[in-house]
Amino acid sequence: MKTIGLTGSIGMGKSAVAQMFADEGIAVFDADATVRRLQGPGGRLLPAIEAAFPGTTSPEGVDRAELGTRVFGDDAAIKRLEAIVHPAVGEERAAFLAQHGDDDMVVFDIPLLFETGGDRNVDVVVVVSADAATQQERVLARPGMSRERLADILTRQTPDAEKRARADHVIATDCPMDQTRAAVRRVIACVRASQDR
Repeated sequence: MKTIGLTGSIGMGKSAVAQMFADEGIAVFDADATVRRLQGPGGRLLPAIEAAFPGTTSPEGVDRAELGTRVFGDDAAIKRLEAIVHPAVGEERAAFLAQHGDDDMVVFDIPLLFETGGDRNVDVVVVVSADAATQQERVLARPGMSRERLADILTRQTPDAEKRARADHVIATDCPMDQTRAAVRRVIACVRASQDR
């Protein structure tokens, strides 16, 4: 099995590309969706998050806006939250790998792949990228997003140019959708060809 690490900065179109891999029959582990489930109604991380950040959870799960406000711009708070979330995501990832042990490849959709050193744990790194204007337009269209918040997020992410330089493959999303889908198919073909060697 080959493991593909799929990453890209905020607003680059990574989720759309992950769906394209899934459409091609490749199993995708979505780290963000896993976190949402672990923090959602009845999620197993709720007690630990409530203990660390009182008043940020309810029976409906984590109040993401409130938690975001608590950790925004506070490195120590972010590290406390990551210490709760990252080990649980690691356990979910191991279960996913066990479930798909017979597949020829799987995709790990991990926004902070480089930032967490996860690129060392995959066989192939795919970076999703778009020009800065497209990225900014997409992100600022999100509810509750501001230029200040976007700037803060970007300071915590490896710059796009560095991600592209470190990638095995770069998939552009500031182009027609069929071109992006064709790029996804080329990556899958390349990975399969490398397995045949």
